[in-house]
Amino acid sequence: MKLIVAEPGHFHATLLQKEMYPGLDPRVSVYAPLGPEALEYLARISRFNARAENPAHWELDVHLSAHPMDELVRDRAGDIVVFAGRNRGKIDRILRALEAGFHVLADKPWVIESADLPKLERALQVADERGLAAYDIMTERYEVTSELHREFVNDSEVFGELERGGASHPAISLFSAHNIMKTVAGVPLRRPPWFFDTKVQGEGLSDVGTHLVDLAQWTAFPDQAVDAAKDIEILSGRRWPLALTAAQFEAVTREPRADGLDYYCNNSVRYTLRGIHVSVEAIWDWEAPKGAGDVYTAVFRGSRAVAEIRQGAAENHRPELYIVPAAAHRAEVFAAARRRVAQLQSRWPGLGAVETGSELRLEIPDRFRVGHEAHFAQVANRFFEYVREPRSMPAWERPGMIAKYLVSTQGVDAGARAAGADAR
Repeated sequence: MKLIVAEPGHFHATLLQKEMYPGLDPRVSVYAPLGPEALEYLARISRFNARAENPAHWELDVHLSAHPMDELVRDRAGDIVVFAGRNRGKIDRILRALEAGFHVLADKPWVIESADLPKLERALQVADERGLAAYDIMTERYEVTSELHREFVNDSEVFGELERGGASHPAISLFSAHNIMKTVAGVPLRRPPWFFDTKVQGEGLSDVGTHLVDLAQWTAFPDQAVDAAKDIEILSGRRWPLALTAAQFEAVTREPRADGLDYYCNNSVRYTLRGIHVSVEAIWDWEAPKGAGDVYTAVFRGSRAVAEIRQGAAENHRPELYIVPAAAHRAEVFAAARRRVAQLQSRWPGLGAVETGSELRLEIPDRFRVGHEAHFAQVANRFFEYVREPRSMPAWERPGMIAKYLVSTQGVDAGARAAGADAR
């Protein structure tokens, strides 16, 4: 297999190449316009090759031009096209690559506007008709706390049945906070100026919020197809800005700006998933407190217990999974949770559980906490399995993508409508 990297404008493109892969040609073709984004990509790959410990050995054929997709399709220098850059128009480039017969591994989001949902459906249809693998990069599924969360939510002896909840008390609540200023692969991150244009990057829900929507349905209904038309109803949405100073904008982009910016990157949405009430909130902060990073929390409410991922100071700013039983079921839930921990030893040796008063916390060995950057290799390895045998991709993945992007884009629409109503 051979990679082609198309217009790498996001650091996720390089994280896919942080490690080498068996069965993958180390020579990669890169097609991009000449500019700081391409140079940043090349610099990061160079650092991976030059690192002292476990250096990569990528070789790059670099093509810099004003029309990279035209040259990419003409040259056919590989089998797989990787997209990780500007979100606006990404679905057009994905569709073109699929129609030209390439497999596609593309960073989220594939679409940032609900008007583009038909293009998403068409892209997945083309992939299916032509026997191609088309996959978006859902790294958060590979976080060990997310995997364990899924296990316990679907253990009826521990969790019971998922509650339905209501508009004011959802059964599923997911929250994430990302940071503008951060360090990636040991280097302070530089963001391109267009990152702060929501018409190019998308708002928080239509960008990073896709992870939350994905986790909601992946956890609640594992290995099941979610039908966007029948299973999803958008109830309400909200949007609000992060105020950035001119100095902050310049610090992260290396570009001057005369004044501050109200960056409309924060969203929440309420919707139902097969009648289950779900709340999703995705926000951006400027910078994490010292010792902390991006934050993910998730609450799933069952008839016997609540399964909850927390990530605060009490958890040393890393995600931890708690089982909080209903008082009437405490003894049985604790016993069932310990049985489940014992059953999971074959996959996570050393997994433990500690009772702390009225709740139980999972003890996860550090060797399973590989970190966000390592998840890209895990996604890539799964994708390469699908490239080798495209029919092996689970049937629920493609309808799940359509449902996920319907929520993320129509949730943004609902927030915009609410903001317009507030203004009036």
